[in-house]
Amino acid sequence: MYARVTPYKMKPGSKAAATKLMEGLKDKIMALPGQKSFLNVMNDDEGSGYVISITELAEMTPETGEKVKALWSVFSEFLEEEPKVQSFSIIADWKA
Repeated sequence: MYARVTPYKMKPGSKAAATKLMEGLKDKIMALPGQKSFLNVMNDDEGSGYVISITELAEMTPETGEKVKALWSVFSEFLEEEPKVQSFSIIADWKA
């Protein structure tokens, strides 16, 4: 399994609108090739956060990369800058 970790920074006051928009995209996010889970976390400062996607695919295909870029572009009015996706191998995935 692999994780795509994407740090992001939202513009002040955009958390509620961006969260509502994200919830409307759930089916598209979860339909990405290899997608197993999606976690979005944000600091209380209403802006700094991370998206963590667990996937079966070690590398994004160009097609998947375009889909991910298109999903992030929907949030462009709320983001301070374009997020940069990083990929990692999962070495532990513990659950209580």
